[in-house]
Amino acid sequence: MANKIRLGFVGANVRSHWASQSHFPALLASPDVELTAVCTTKPESAEEARKAFGSKLAFTDFRAMSTSPEIDAVAVCVRVPSHYEPTKAAIEAGKHVYTEWPLGKTTAEAEELAALARAKGVQTAVGLQSRVSPALLYMKELVESGYVGEVLSCHADCMRDGALARLAARTWQRDVTLGANPLTIANGHVIDALRFVVGNFARVSCMVTTQAKQWLQTDTRKMVDVTSPDNILVSGKLASGAVASVHVAAVPWAGGGFRMVVYGREGTLVATSDVSSQRGEMPRVQGAQRSHELKDLPVPDRFVWVPPEFPRGDPFNVGQMYKLFADAVRTGKNQLPTFDTAVDLHRFLDTIRQSSDKGQELPVA
Repeated sequence: MANKIRLGFVGANVRSHWASQSHFPALLASPDVELTAVCTTKPESAEEARKAFGSKLAFTDFRAMSTSPEIDAVAVCVRVPSHYEPTKAAIEAGKHVYTEWPLGKTTAEAEELAALARAKGVQTAVGLQSRVSPALLYMKELVESGYVGEVLSCHADCMRDGALARLAARTWQRDVTLGANPLTIANGHVIDALRFVVGNFARVSCMVTTQAKQWLQTDTRKMVDVTSPDNILVSGKLASGAVASVHVAAVPWAGGGFRMVVYGREGTLVATSDVSSQRGEMPRVQGAQRSHELKDLPVPDRFVWVPPEFPRGDPFNVGQMYKLFADAVRTGKNQLPTFDTAVDLHRFLDTIRQSSDKGQELPVA
């Protein structure tokens, strides 16, 4: 294997929104991963991506790319409903795989992919980037080292922009069955960040609602029905006994950022950011011990694994992910959020939905 991990990228369209903001600049700056092959559905866009990123190979068939002996690993960064097939093809070809979150459009897809990866013995990563955020890694360390003492209660919230009018090509997420909506994506990232820092839920009582039941397609001037939820409220108890709550919503105007607060017998910790928990912006961490005055807590450099010159913003956490992914491929020791991590979160989101549907408090497996 070459010094750099040779990566094949499914969904390498240079105009891809999330990939162009995060994955592409992270890969181009990475000292650990080489963007060796790109794959899109059309020859023109594949060749455009090859030239733009200086890749050696361009494909229009992810199966052909997965079997290429010139790549070691595959990244899958396409729309959620299309995650399953290229991820499965890569695993079956014996390639290590990094797939964006959600892993599948259903829990069943995620479970199948995780089981197949274990059977094939490949390394996996799923795009739950909050788990490699230096600020949240530090916050987790502080909680575990007793900075706040016994955790009594905690809360996280994130109000994301949710336009009620958009182009027809951007309205596909209105369909809840496609698996890409505020419950799975925005809420999935936020609630996973909270669980990462303070531990898992033991019981939950939830409300999942669709407040905006139609969107306007600006190009067709048609109103279309929306079945995807846009407000998620979760309350319950953690396995530790602490009380916890989460509110994530897609709101039409002036959405706020991300906020997580942990209250303990000995102190309080707060993380805030103008964007959501998985983005690469470094959240501000503040703390108070036996005091009512919050003070800034600088995040130690030991939680930063990318070079000092690495681009900040959205590429940062993705760069952290690729660093650990390369380490896992080289050593077989995986510190990432893996496909098994993804399955656990998929199942938890199912419990949240079931609690809301039944109007009952439910145990969390």
